[in-house]
Amino acid sequence: MTSTVDRTDAATSPLRALWSALGRVGRGIRWYMTTLMGDTAYATYVAHHRRHHPDEEPLTERQFWRQRMDDQDRNPGARCC
Repeated sequence: MTSTVDRTDAATSPLRALWSALGRVGRGIRWYMTTLMGDTAYATYVAHHRRHHPDEEPLTERQFWRQRMDDQDRNPGARCC
């Protein structure tokens, strides 16, 4: 004989799996959009700089973005504006 608790757990298990999958999809979309827009560029730069140049001080965030914008102005490549 199955108890009420067992039937309730069985019914909510697919629902939990669905919410878990939706959460993963949402986090994936958020990661993609922030990476696409460049929101993580400075953090990526600092991690790379510390790993490959531990004895040098990385650029400040302001310096990093200024240099990045200057580089894009000199070499526009395939951007819309």
